Amino acid sequence: MTSTQTSRSGAPLGWAAGLTLTAAAATLAYASTVERTLYEVREETLPILPPGAAPLRVLHLSDIHMVPGQKSKADWLLRLASLKPDLVVNTGDNLSHRKAVGPLLDALEPLLKVPGVFVPGSNDYYAPALKNPLRYFAGPSITPRESAPKDLPWADMFSAFGAAGWVDLTNRSQSIGFRGMRIDFTGVDDPHLDRDRYVPYPSGSSTSAQAPHIRVAVAHAPYQRVLDYFTAGGADLILAGHTHGGQVCVPGYGALVSNCDLPTWRARGLTQWESDGRSVPLNVSAGIGTSRFAPIRFACRPEAVLLTLTPGNGS
Repeated sequence: MTSTQTSRSGAPLGWAAGLTLTAAAATLAYASTVERTLYEVREETLPILPPGAAPLRVLHLSDIHMVPGQKSKADWLLRLASLKPDLVVNTGDNLSHRKAVGPLLDALEPLLKVPGVFVPGSNDYYAPALKNPLRYFAGPSITPRESAPKDLPWADMFSAFGAAGWVDLTNRSQSIGFRGMRIDFTGVDDPHLDRDRYVPYPSGSSTSAQAPHIRVAVAHAPYQRVLDYFTAGGADLILAGHTHGGQVCVPGYGALVSNCDLPTWRARGLTQWESDGRSVPLNVSAGIGTSRFAPIRFACRPEAVLLTLTPGNGS
């Protein structure tokens, strides 16, 4: 005489295990073939401009991770120009393949006609490597050794961005005149590679602080030390990427990892970063792509972010 083990629900254990495996397979299929290409534009409004300034539309791009042949991604990037941004901010990790610079530039061609600024991420310098995804739960992913060869053609990408007029903010600051006001930028090389070196905002003349302006800080990876020195330096807005929004999230809960020391609840979206007695808007983009070795997203759709900056209350 034989017996059949059952689960607490009364179903045979073999049947329950099979149902679980089927659900897991369906989820993986959805995450790898559907959601990772469900691109969206998240829109935010921030009242941080000087009184009387005209609204400014800022398109925040991050973590494109371009690979040749990604037609749906390229087509979507081309359509972003229809948003008519006034300024593009690119926070790095544009590449995921040695032959991706050409496809990337083709996809960004309309946006390269718009004023822009950029900083690099680790996957602009180094090709992604196959990793055990469970290692992310132990802390930020291990970065390439500084002595390793820079095996992605980042210099070609930098040159093309610069030729189009985009400003390189790699460990430097620069001011740009815009519609009767001034935007003071500061940016850093990728903190995930420990290459960040903060450069204060340009001081200009003795009356420059009184001229209508805002201060924008840009980094790829939003490590807390970086957010703290941006805040202490007087930033009015901080833009970053890197986290992929957690990439694989739990519905109703959110990200499980941020791949840096940023709290996971800040891994995607617009929050306020508080440090040194100041509170500064922090926008972390969930990014547009993934490593080519982990082409999945779940409960975390890829995004670009359109920030509409408007005049504040003058306080």
